[in-house]
Amino acid sequence: QVQLVESGGGLVQAGGSLRLSCAASGGTFSNYHMSWFRQAPGKEREFVAAITWSGGILDYADSVKGRFTISRDNAKNTGYLQMNDLKPEDTAVYYCAAGGWGRGGNEYNIWGRGTQVTVSS
Repeated sequence: QVQLVESGGGLVQAGGSLRLSCAASGGTFSNYHMSWFRQAPGKEREFVAAITWSGGILDYADSVKGRFTISRDNAKNTGYLQMNDLKPEDTAVYYCAAGGWGRGGNEYNIWGRGTQVTVSS
């Protein structure tokens, strides 16, 4: 089955932007819906955004709506999360997930290892 590797995290000041990538290998990426989740220290993992295999349906958590954009390029086997107007509360490890659909992490059976995003105030 497909394997996922996130990249693009880093340290950014509040108000700044980052673009995360999720590179898929070992399978047909376009067969899978894809989502992003995040987990801050001491907090539970939370849903961020989701995109169907075709890109036709997008879903966002209220906390990121209007600031984050999820997209994918099936030809490149890569998904993206463009994050603008970042806030300190966006600080977390960000994970991409596939093999399911919905806002619950338990819906997915394929996960990357995560990439750290730190937003300074």
